[in-house]
Amino acid sequence: MRNIKENQEIGKLLIKFDELQNQQNSLFEYFGEMLRLLSETRMKAELDEKCGQRYSRNKPNEGRYSRYGSQPGSIKLGIERLPMEVPRIKDNHEDVTLEPESYQKMRENSPAGTDSLYKMLIGGLKQRDYKKVAKSFEESFGLSQSNVSKQFIKESEKLLAEYEKRSLKEYEFIGLFIDGKYFGSREIVHLIGITTSGYKLSLGFIESATENSTVIKDCLNRIIRRGFKYKQGILVIADGSKAIKKAVKEVFGKYALYQRCQWHKRENIVKYLNESQQKYFRLKLQSAYEEPTYEKAKEKLTEIYNELIKINRSAAQSLLEGLEETLTIHKLGLRAMLGKSLTTTNVIESVNSRLRSVIGRITRWHNSKMLHRWIASGLLEIEPGLRRIHNYKKLNLLREAIQKSLSIKKLKAA
Repeated sequence: MRNIKENQEIGKLLIKFDELQNQQNSLFEYFGEMLRLLSETRMKAELDEKCGQRYSRNKPNEGRYSRYGSQPGSIKLGIERLPMEVPRIKDNHEDVTLEPESYQKMRENSPAGTDSLYKMLIGGLKQRDYKKVAKSFEESFGLSQSNVSKQFIKESEKLLAEYEKRSLKEYEFIGLFIDGKYFGSREIVHLIGITTSGYKLSLGFIESATENSTVIKDCLNRIIRRGFKYKQGILVIADGSKAIKKAVKEVFGKYALYQRCQWHKRENIVKYLNESQQKYFRLKLQSAYEEPTYEKAKEKLTEIYNELIKINRSAAQSLLEGLEETLTIHKLGLRAMLGKSLTTTNVIESVNSRLRSVIGRITRWHNSKMLHRWIASGLLEIEPGLRRIHNYKKLNLLREAIQKSLSIKKLKAA
């Protein structure tokens, strides 16, 4: 039988083995993302060369080729397959559809001779082995690390320019989410618009040391110059930031209603309480905010205030501060229909979370331009997959309620 010391040593080895496995899984995931980026960049370059820039009227090859949607595909990475969307090319002369030649080449020449890369990862990559892996990518795809980097910078600069300049004139907006998020030590204030059809559209972002009204006003004025329409009434959803509220008031004036995030309000209140009290009051506050009418919600919140004032005056004062702004949707009579999406900043926080998953592996930003390129590229990648807000077919009622509340005259149809 093993003695205690032997069992302890075996336990330590098992822990080390688990750590090594986790490192290997992360490395494998990293190289998968690297392969996907290389593949997408290469295929996009081929499409632009054959079909011309998207939406451009200048077509190379006398218009012989055109984009024709996409289909699921994959490239082998070790013993795994990396799924990806593969664009299709229509040969208008031959009336056939083709896969990009770069995709075919990558399938034939998967990195590191397929199994050898997998063996490197399973065996545990040492520092000197990174050069072998990088070399295998270079030999397989004909791309050096410097060329890939230059190509990505070039493409992401185009995406940033597209993101910052795209016109908003064709959209009718009913809602606007504003929220700040940190990427490393840098804070980004992000704006997402909600159209009258319920679609979510990233409108812009700014980098700032802190949330202050001047920079937020600048961002709001930028989207107005790009065609953002708000004079038929807009609902702004944000946390309790005084800077955001001030900027919204100064830029949109009488045309905006402010819905303060109920989730942030709840968390601001319970932070003054001990752990057992937090659980109890979270449930009570949530129940109050879920009431369908303004009168019933206000009644329950008043009861909670009377309860809090006896045990923690700071928490009670926090409840009162900005309370009416948390009940804007209630006062419009639309809590039951639209409260799920429009009473918290969950919509924009969800987008920011997905953005972090796309660019979260970058831990050090060399400069501000790099950060902006990555954020714009990430947002444009995420945006097409965003679902419409809950119960979007009722948004016409929100427009009518906002106009009635703010005494805005409805524009006559042309």
